[in-house]
Amino acid sequence: MDTKSLLIATNNPGKLREFRELFRDMWSDFPLKLVSLSEVSIAFELEESGHTFAENAVLKARFFATRSGLPTLADDSGLEIDALGGAPGVHSARYGNTTRGQDAQRIALVLEQLQNVPWSQRTARFRCVVAIALPDGRCETASGSVEGYIDWQPQGEHGFGYDPIFYVPEFSCTMAQLEPAVKNRISHRARALQAALPLIRRLVLEQG
Repeated sequence: MDTKSLLIATNNPGKLREFRELFRDMWSDFPLKLVSLSEVSIAFELEESGHTFAENAVLKARFFATRSGLPTLADDSGLEIDALGGAPGVHSARYGNTTRGQDAQRIALVLEQLQNVPWSQRTARFRCVVAIALPDGRCETASGSVEGYIDWQPQGEHGFGYDPIFYVPEFSCTMAQLEPAVKNRISHRARALQAALPLIRRLVLEQG
């Protein structure tokens, strides 16, 4: 089987690194070459105007598949906190009018909003939707999530985004305290990608 290229449509270096690690762990024996936006000379930031993770993932996947002429994987993911009515949700990367690289500010805002919320009500989940699009417009999605709590303060040095305050009961620590290999087994992005592997095989690898 000839090696096929799959464009990973993200400008987030942490997310790109995580996808590369996930593919290496899940699919090391498949003829699939992962390509970044910079490798195809695309330096465009698409506005995520959808109202759901699925809408944003499909929007990005279709846009960059058309622009690059390559099968494209895009995801939209975020943190849903029950005590905040599901916020930050689809606004996770921009919560509180922040921009890329301001993870600490977003974390501080969340902790401030939850300062009087007891542990039992600090339930939350990371949710991810992965979309696989072809240049001809075909597109399918898969999703994954992981349940947890919002910790009282940031802990851990691994991961990115809200990982330092997302407490995973199964491991009695935050997502940022997990070794990357462990996170890549249980994260929302890992679960979404695992569900998407059959779609990638059918849409990308089995195309003539």
